[in-house]
Amino acid sequence: MKVLLYSSKDFEIPYLEDANKGKHKLTFIKESLSSETAMEALGFHAISAFSSDILSNTILEKLKDFGVKYITLRSVGHDNVNLFTAQNLGIKVAHVPAFSPNAIAEHAVAILLALNRKLILSNQRVKQFNFDINNLIGFDLNHKTIGILGTGKTGSVMARIMHGFGCKLLGFDIIENKKLVDDYELEYVSIIELCKAADVISIHLPLNTETHHLIDKALIELMKPNAIIINTARGAVINTKDVIDALVNEKISGLAMDVYEHERDLFFNDYSQEIPKDDMLIKLNALPNVLITGHQAFLTEEALTNIADTTIYNLDCWSEDKETENELHFKVLKSLV
Repeated sequence: MKVLLYSSKDFEIPYLEDANKGKHKLTFIKESLSSETAMEALGFHAISAFSSDILSNTILEKLKDFGVKYITLRSVGHDNVNLFTAQNLGIKVAHVPAFSPNAIAEHAVAILLALNRKLILSNQRVKQFNFDINNLIGFDLNHKTIGILGTGKTGSVMARIMHGFGCKLLGFDIIENKKLVDDYELEYVSIIELCKAADVISIHLPLNTETHHLIDKALIELMKPNAIIINTARGAVINTKDVIDALVNEKISGLAMDVYEHERDLFFNDYSQEIPKDDMLIKLNALPNVLITGHQAFLTEEALTNIADTTIYNLDCWSEDKETENELHFKVLKSLV
């Protein structure tokens, strides 16, 4: 099968080539999928898209006209795909359902610890031979209340890790996981109760119409003034403007995130020699109680191997006229409230 892989990153190509083992003809391009670059897919049976690629109505219709029958996503999230349109056009779409929940959850803990214990500032001082430890005070995680928004695969790993720290666990999800209740004494509560009680709120929700800007001014007003928000899920689950206002006005004490609401045209590229134009990101970077990483939570050897293996597996199934269990279908969402 001829496959065009959009938004190909240097770090992932060896994993994809190794998983492919010469079975499919893979063509890697660095350009992201857009209305202009869709024509690159002419003559290909399938394309592979990254989380930053847009698969809107117009682009899907173009891909259909160019002969594309299959789309395999190199991501868990699929909010960038109009599944309704794809389904109507007869284009099959599959994703990587869980490339490594451990990678994401462990990164969430890493940025939480780095922010809380001010490890970045400490390291910067030591590199300058400044061993002053004033203004580096954090707090113990032991006995703190951790609110986990979304207790699916990644949220479940987060619960297990934080239970190991001796934390009290609160969870919020439309589907409750009895194993988390039995094994880690996690208590399911409403999102309002969680925001009121949690010292740390860790987000592990998909982005959809129900979760877009879920964390907004109204919920932030309920939070403790010493609360820290961790986001390794999707940037737009948080209303960035509202969170900036809360940080500036000391309504919450910190924010650590690996995703950003307007990351699509920024992340995975080097803009260090250009004047920054994103005002909200400029404000976030200027705040001492904010830590941002550039969507690297998934960047482990295990996760990259799983992404590559699943991507090729999806293509294998389609080339043999089989359905892959990773296929996505349009469905009406259940309400969170």
